[in-house]
Order: sequence, then C-alpha cells, then structure tokens
Amino acid sequence: MKELAGDGVPVTVACRVLKLARQPYYRWLGKPVPDAVLEEAYRANALFDAHRDDPEFGYRFLADEARGAGAGMAGRTAWRICRDNRWWSVFGKKRGKGRKAGPPVHDDLVRRDFTADAPNRLWLADITEHATGEGKLYLCAIKDVFSKRIVGYSIDARMKSRLAVTALNNAVARREHVDGCVLHTDRGSQFRPRKFVRTLDGHGMAGSIGRVGAAGDNAAMESFFSLLQKNVLDRRTWATREELRIAIVTWIERTYHRRRRQASLGRLTPVEFETVMTTPALQAA
Repeated sequence: MKELAGDGVPVTVACRVLKLARQPYYRWLGKPVPDAVLEEAYRANALFDAHRDDPEFGYRFLADEARGAGAGMAGRTAWRICRDNRWWSVFGKKRGKGRKAGPPVHDDLVRRDFTADAPNRLWLADITEHATGEGKLYLCAIKDVFSKRIVGYSIDARMKSRLAVTALNNAVARREHVDGCVLHTDRGSQFRPRKFVRTLDGHGMAGSIGRVGAAGDNAAMESFFSLLQKNVLDRRTWATREELRIAIVTWIERTYHRRRRQASLGRLTPVEFETVMTTPALQAA
C-alpha cells in the first residue's frame, strides 16, 4: 500500500482494488504491532531469559521468574508459550539411555590431578539433596583440595543456579585471596548458566568442568557427601527443612572442620592442617 501511495496511486483507489477497508488500514498504520502481540513478546522474552539461566525449571517456575522480572502472566499462558517454543525442562523430557550431557562452558583444567600445594589453588563443587517432611533440601558445597576444608556452601529448598552462585560468593567472602583459583565442577545445569560464569569471572577465578563419563572426576566431593550421608542425613528422618539445615551446618563447622581427623592430612583436622601448613596471612576465617 505504501509503495502504491509513493507511486502516486490514491489510498482510496488502492484499497478498492485490493478489497481492503480504509479505516483498518489507517489503524494498522498508526500501530503496526497490536498491544496483545507486543505483550506476548515481552512475556516470551522473560520466559526465555529464565529458561536460559535455569534450564531445569518447568513452566510454573519459569512463570514465577517472569513475574519477578515484571512480566506477569497466568500459568496456562506460560505453558502455552513454552510449548510453542519448545522450551522444555531438562528433567521433563525423557531422553532414554542415549541422552547427552550438557555442553561444557569451560575446559577441563584439572585432568584428574586433584592436588594443590597451597590454599585457594583448586576448589571442587557439587550438589546433593535429601528428603524431609516438607520436601527436598539441596546443599551445594565447595571444597578446597589443599586442606579438604569446605570453604563455602549454600542450602536451599530449590535446586537452581542461585544455589551454586550463593555457595561461590560465600566461599570467596570467607577466603578472600582467590585470584587465579580454579573451580572444578561436573556438567550439572546449575554450574553452566551465564550468571554462574559471570560470578567466576568477577572474582578472577578460572572455571573447569569434568568430561563426559569420567566418574572419578568428582570422587573427592562424593567422599565428603558420603560422610555427610552417614553422619547426618541418614541418621534419622527430618520433619522440616530447617532442622536438617541446622544439623548440616553444625556437622560441617563443628565436627568435620574441627574434630574429624583425616589420614591424608597427617591425622589433622582441616582447620589444624591449614593452621600448621600456611602463614597467618593465608589462614581462613
């Protein structure tokens, strides 16, 4: 229509030939994109951002995140948009035995050499979960390979990237001297979002991610979680998340760090080992 008008053809004539009404054309000219279409696009953008940051979320959690970002919508609307764009939760689609691990966001800098000659050179991170009467509770822990100390952790009722980011920030706040430290993880979805990678970069740390099918890559963290399982998680049933959270924190800070002696540390506890093997300037809080 615009091209015809540019060639000198009157709009009235063009509309008559094309069998179009003039008023709808002028309304479209004043607002090419209807408000409903624009609002749908804003909602889709908010859902996509939440899905990209936390690919394990289903449409209900994505809708919660979108509402928090200012794009309110009903759950049914979120489901329809996610369905149309095929934004599935990584847990929702059953892929069978042939499923592939998530893409790496870092190279494997460790290559199964889990040794360090000083604090804050190599950290390991992983996530475990345990059921309570109120639902599951998730723990993300970060271990310093040098002293086997848990330098940071976070506990939450939801397993999302925020769990890993909070644990990392807590570890950095506690240790401080972390420039150049390598953090090695598996390919879990909580360690691959952009905000986790940005947090690593912001602290001057290097990320490392394990290879596919390399079970030994996380054995050091699994040994800690095995101890936690035997000494805390499986000792009784937990009615609430809060009582389990308190039990986990108490065991880590009082028992694991200060009472449990380890053969690999010369029969010292992690806190004793750091005190003996490092200068006061490097000792952790």
